Amino acid sequence: MKKQWLALFLVLLVCLGSMALLLKQHFWNGNMVYDDEQRGLKKQIVIYFSHVVAENTPKGLAAQKFAELVEKKTNGRVKVEVFPNGSLYSDGEEIDALLRGDVQMIAPSFSKVTELIPEWQVLDLPFLFQDYHDVERTFTGDVGKQLLAMLDEKGIKGLALWSNGFKQMMSTTRPLVHFDDFRGLRFRIMPSEVIARQFRLLGGDPIVVSFDHIYRSLEKHEFDGQENTISNIYSKGFYKFQPYITISNHGYLGYAVMMNKSFWESLPKDIQQKITEAMQETTVWNLQQSKRQNEEELKKIEQNKHIHIYKLSAEEKKQWEQRFSPLYDQFTKEFGDKLLREIKQKEK
Repeated sequence: MKKQWLALFLVLLVCLGSMALLLKQHFWNGNMVYDDEQRGLKKQIVIYFSHVVAENTPKGLAAQKFAELVEKKTNGRVKVEVFPNGSLYSDGEEIDALLRGDVQMIAPSFSKVTELIPEWQVLDLPFLFQDYHDVERTFTGDVGKQLLAMLDEKGIKGLALWSNGFKQMMSTTRPLVHFDDFRGLRFRIMPSEVIARQFRLLGGDPIVVSFDHIYRSLEKHEFDGQENTISNIYSKGFYKFQPYITISNHGYLGYAVMMNKSFWESLPKDIQQKITEAMQETTVWNLQQSKRQNEEELKKIEQNKHIHIYKLSAEEKKQWEQRFSPLYDQFTKEFGDKLLREIKQKEK
């Protein structure tokens, strides 16, 4: 009888041990039931933000500030991983990567967006903006909202328009002031039909070179001139190869901050709100920082005795504007004058 009780006791021990093991495996495999708040605390959302410029440029600094604000506002629930300098994708690859969902955020130049939405060419028109105040009103006002809304049907959530600064002319061989100075020279451009036409009107030969290849192309003497902002000229050291800089403020370099639309819609509403708040704060900061940075770095460049800087006079700028008038006529013919009128009305 004692042996029977002992055998039964051993069987019970084995059964209890097996049940304990099963329960342990069940809970350790993540099957424990949490309420929604507990789940949110345990799961961190990671956003890959890829861009192609240096970390110390207006876009690079804004990307980092945005990442810090998002982490702070969400108490660490969202982490933005920033990949600068084209370390993930070149500027020719990043839009496709975003659409595939390989990255969640990018901030390409306006010129890159024109390949998706031709109406965005309005932002590449020379002398569209008179000063930074015009830029701010356009980027943060109704026109900016209209432009960002156009991205929706492309599978993209437009978050904001960021600023780099006014573009200047650069040359390897001579100052670029009169139209004859451009004749016969090869100019690196972004992939924009408006910018290509701009240089043809000046007598130059435009060639498309991605931003991450500019320095290498300069080393190989593959083009003679370009347009770029002071912050890019300074941070990337372009002045080492092209020491003739004309302060023309003829064009504007800005960026469309984008998120994969499916990813955006998958986020909880409270997270969307926090990201929106962080983006609004970053955009205001970026507009101020870009102006300050271009002004400060121009002063640094002016101290370099090997760089030749020429500032267009009011009369010379007027002559350039007249030369570029066909670009406005062409744009209006293709897309109408609605966007142009709204931008110009805000300048008054």
